[in-house]
Amino acid sequence: MEAAELVRLIDLLERGGVRVWLDGGWGVDALLGEQVREHDDLDLVCELAASDQVTALLGEAGYELVVGAPPLSFVLVDPAGRQVDVHPVVFDDVRGGGVYQMKGGREWIYPEAGFAGRGSVAGRLVRCLTPEVQVLVHDGYELEDKDFRELRLLHERFGVELPEKVAARALGRP
Repeated sequence: MEAAELVRLIDLLERGGVRVWLDGGWGVDALLGEQVREHDDLDLVCELAASDQVTALLGEAGYELVVGAPPLSFVLVDPAGRQVDVHPVVFDDVRGGGVYQMKGGREWIYPEAGFAGRGSVAGRLVRCLTPEVQVLVHDGYELEDKDFRELRLLHERFGVELPEKVAARALGRP
């Protein structure tokens, strides 16, 4: 997923009235204001109510739904193999954030303050999850070297505390 394609998709979604937040690798790069690695996909968070519109707009851009369906996450891919992973949420004032429905009926809450992130990709201002929430979402899967590097960069740039179980490796401590 190239920066130019990301910008094209964000422009398309916003013109269609859909708010999205960058998550994952591109979300980290947006916060840093520079692309620090190549990305094989684009992770987006959107409101569940906008899921059909996201699918339709990305369909107009050549993307086809290949895996999943709302209210769970879903994946769209274009003929060039570029992938968009969409994580729909329901904003819930009672629980204080965006409720993300996971497989098996589990839920994960994106903290409300996490949606205040702003960054830039190729000079284009974008919404993204905050550095603190980027660290939280890195806790849900097996981390690779690229993930430890992203966590280190978030820590260095924004002073975000890292979970003890990853801090040593991410920060190069014994």
